[in-house]
Amino acid sequence: MTSVADNTQLKTQLKTQRRRQAKPAARRRLVVIGNGMAGARAVEEILARGGAEQFTITMFGDEPYGNYNRIMLSHVLSGEESDADIFLNSLHWYQDNNITLHAGVRVERIDRFTKYVFANNGHVVPYDVLIIATGSQSFMPPMDGLYTPSGSIKPGVFTFRTIDDTRNMVQHAQQDRPPEGERSAVVIGGGLLGLEAARGLQSHGIDVDVVHSGGHLMNAQMGPDGGAILRRSVEALGIRVHTGSRTTAVLGTDRVIGVRLRDRPDIGCDMVVVAAGIRPNVDIAVLSGLHVERAIVVDDQLRVVDEDDIYAVGECVQHRGEVYGLVAPLWEQAVVLANHVTGADSTAAYLGSRIATKLKVAGVEVASMGLQGPERETDEHIVFSEPSRGVFKSIVIRDNKMVGATLLGDSRKVAYLTQAFDKGLPLPEERISLMFDLGGPAEEQGVAELDDDAQVCNCNGVSKRSLVDTVKGGCNTVAGAMDATRAGKGCGSCKLLVKQVVEWAAGGAVEEDPAASYYVPGIPLDKASLMAAIRKQGLRSVSSVFAALAPGSAEDAKSKMGLASLMKMMLADQYIDERDARFINDRVHANIQRDGTFSVVPQMKGGVTSVQQLRRIADVAEKHNIPLIKLTGGQRIDLLGVPKEDLPQVWADLDMPSGYAYGKSFRTVKTCVGKDFCRYGTGDSTKLGIEIESRFQGIEAPAKLKLAVSGCPRNCAESLVKDVGVVAVEGGRWELYVGGAAGAHIRKGDLLATVDDPEEVKVLTGRFMQYYRENANWLERTYAFVPRVGIDHIRAVVVDDAEGIAAALDAAMQASVDSYVDPWTERDDPLTPGQFRTSLPLTVLPQVPVR
Repeated sequence: MTSVADNTQLKTQLKTQRRRQAKPAARRRLVVIGNGMAGARAVEEILARGGAEQFTITMFGDEPYGNYNRIMLSHVLSGEESDADIFLNSLHWYQDNNITLHAGVRVERIDRFTKYVFANNGHVVPYDVLIIATGSQSFMPPMDGLYTPSGSIKPGVFTFRTIDDTRNMVQHAQQDRPPEGERSAVVIGGGLLGLEAARGLQSHGIDVDVVHSGGHLMNAQMGPDGGAILRRSVEALGIRVHTGSRTTAVLGTDRVIGVRLRDRPDIGCDMVVVAAGIRPNVDIAVLSGLHVERAIVVDDQLRVVDEDDIYAVGECVQHRGEVYGLVAPLWEQAVVLANHVTGADSTAAYLGSRIATKLKVAGVEVASMGLQGPERETDEHIVFSEPSRGVFKSIVIRDNKMVGATLLGDSRKVAYLTQAFDKGLPLPEERISLMFDLGGPAEEQGVAELDDDAQVCNCNGVSKRSLVDTVKGGCNTVAGAMDATRAGKGCGSCKLLVKQVVEWAAGGAVEEDPAASYYVPGIPLDKASLMAAIRKQGLRSVSSVFAALAPGSAEDAKSKMGLASLMKMMLADQYIDERDARFINDRVHANIQRDGTFSVVPQMKGGVTSVQQLRRIADVAEKHNIPLIKLTGGQRIDLLGVPKEDLPQVWADLDMPSGYAYGKSFRTVKTCVGKDFCRYGTGDSTKLGIEIESRFQGIEAPAKLKLAVSGCPRNCAESLVKDVGVVAVEGGRWELYVGGAAGAHIRKGDLLATVDDPEEVKVLTGRFMQYYRENANWLERTYAFVPRVGIDHIRAVVVDDAEGIAAALDAAMQASVDSYVDPWTERDDPLTPGQFRTSLPLTVLPQVPVR
């Protein structure tokens, strides 16, 4: 028989057992080494699968910040974005998700047997599951002179990997000029990161050379043909490129004064940026006895080989022999790792990534996937190349499946091509339709037919489904969808596709993004409001506009040139010129060429010249060894290949005004022979063209202005396809056309008016251009402005004075005309000591004291 004591003991045991059964299991300890994009994304995916209930999470990060988007560092460097704009997870996010973050703390060792990690601040933290996401570091190629005698990196030498690197570069770029004059930089590496660094430095008014050891730019993403066209596009921006050359030394004792190349002349500079690739951070793995080859070796579950509870993700990982340095594989790895760690899908497996990237490199759209060119005799290779427009397309087909593509300068078909590459879709028999909308899916069809799982934004791993769900959830602006999903917040090259997906998902019911109306991106005002604020507050310089009107008084590099042009138009001689608001062409008043030399185009009003002018031009060309003399489409003579330091003397020897072949301004008036010599002429087009060019020479505008005057309807001066075109007709009358184009866009101008008097032609020409200057968007050519506003409305304002502003327009134009000063007079009094200093071979630089 059971005693009372036994019964009491049994009851106690049963109660304890029931309490243990009711008590939830203790959460496992998850430790993540690395707080970059890979580590934070893995944690986000784990939390999305209920990881907060399964784990207590501790994260270590080398940098004293939350997680940020490294892809956007080039935008911070250029001033397009602020530091705050690129953070993906603020410190509050970690607190809100009960994550213990050790920011600015490095883990030095892992004890795999006791399951502890040891940090450099003395913390010892136990783990049940460990994720290594240590990423990569900049590769420093062997060069002499990188370090000072004390062992620190020489002042003026930078890597481009972290937010601190970027801040230091910006700070250095904004310091006072060095003793030699204008700032110059050498970027070592012509891959994606190097070109982005070069473009970002340019925005600070720095002359940039890129030195690349490969035979062509971005050789990891494209073949030689595409690389050659990319080089042409990059050099057109004013960036000098040196391929097939290696930097052997950084020159200077205690600061940078130049670099030495293996087989070419030294290059003078005061700043060196090393962007020569990355190497996985594997030191901790090696020290801790993990399996490391090129990187940390993992299996298909992202588990480190021979380890049960240690995983790795991101750029520090080697999977099936591959090491990925792009973002898209990182997202795929994070999903598989999270599924496996949380048990959400124990069968999840990472089988490698098919790399398809769409980027914007130094302002040039680039898409690359798979093979760069054919590898087998049976491979089909379809190529389209248009170097003058910077367009190159290459598609490789094998067994009727696309196995590779490169698109440069035109990526409108990238959504369809990416899906064909990812899914192995059958291809149309007319291969050319893969490149152009001649039978393959059009852009709109491509968006509708995209798989729900197709990635729209590679940088942040945003799928079509995520965007569609956001729109269906009530988000009705493109900007809002981008903010909610982070789509388009990386390199920005997917913004058009994001917009198309959002509009498709919303059935066209998308509200306008307020920022779309801003005249320049850094000032939250449309053009009319911006002009009103400038006038009301008496602002006279670009910096004062930023200080008064920009959020946080932050300067935005992409806004400077547009503001400078606007304020010159508004204020005439009251405008205070600041050199950092100009780009290279406007700083030296000449058009930079692909080899770093400049093009000089003197003014020839109406295309008319004289014996004296021709003799002077010939003498200058001979004296300065001008390598190429070219007649332009605007009836002028172009002297090409002038070194920057020779510009003032060339201008002085020519003793002619600038032809403005480089500016966003009034450029030229093209004319035909007219009635004095041509038997068909009905009007003196030459005289009128010269008078128009004399009056409006060099006035600033939102975009370039090209004019023409034809002496009869045969239109030999091509007046109907100019920004403003004038045609003489029977009866001594003149027809005035506006909004024409004959370049990349072709448009016949609209008839504005028919008048009897050449003087009235000049009045209406000036009035229309002033109306355009005051109302057009920045960089909006007249061929877009006229149809947007409407020719009827423009005619009512400019010709009929329906709004009563004709006199004000005339007066404003007159003020600009009165304040005109030929920019080539700066040859006598340069605005800065180094305005025309060369940044070419160091041996030609003057000796300066070493400080």
